[in-house]
Order: sequence, then C-alpha cells, then structure tokens
Amino acid sequence: MLSQPHGGRSLRIDTRQEQGAVILTLAGPLDLDTIAPLDATLQQLAQDGAGPVVIDLSDVSFADSTTVNVLIQAHDALGPALRLAAPSAVLERLFTLTGLDTVLPLYGSVRVALDA
Repeated sequence: MLSQPHGGRSLRIDTRQEQGAVILTLAGPLDLDTIAPLDATLQQLAQDGAGPVVIDLSDVSFADSTTVNVLIQAHDALGPALRLAAPSAVLERLFTLTGLDTVLPLYGSVRVALDA
C-alpha cells in the first residue's frame, strides 16, 4: 500500500493479486499533486511484464488531465492488459470528454474487468 500526502489530501493505492491479475484499488484524488505513486507503480508493473492490471476507480474522488496522461502512458506500456474498473460518473465524464474511453475500455466492476 502506498500513500502520498499533499496538503491534507492523499491518494491511497492498495495492491493485491487475483486470478493472475494485479488489482490496484485507488482511494482519494488523482491530480498533479497526488498521482506520482500511481505513475511509478504502473511503470514498475510494465517493466516487470505484469499480466492484466486492473485499476479499481470506485473510490477516486477527483481526477484531472494529469490522470488521463498517466493512463495513456500506462496503456502504451501495458497495452490491453490495462483495464479500468468501476469509474464514478465524474470519471466517466472526464474519460468521455478526453476520448480516453475510446482508447481504454471501461468495466463496470473489478469482477467484469477480471473476466474480460
């Protein structure tokens, strides 16, 4: 588990393995001030040649364009192994407005992402 505090805000990343996949459960805001640990984790997983990587977005309270950039870079490194699960309505809107939903499939739950 990683935590990146910044001005009273932090991003928590819980990591577990299930069905041969790495599941990253995120909680908190995703923005320029908090995203570095996620970026580092995704880069390391790509370097390690990780199989499916599911990012559970259900507890993400905020995201900005920095998030989109990190996810695009992760997709470039991991390809179809990267799966986004359970985004909130706010995140779905961000992904639709930026076109990320056309690059990365969004899954309604971690279970659905694992079974994909």
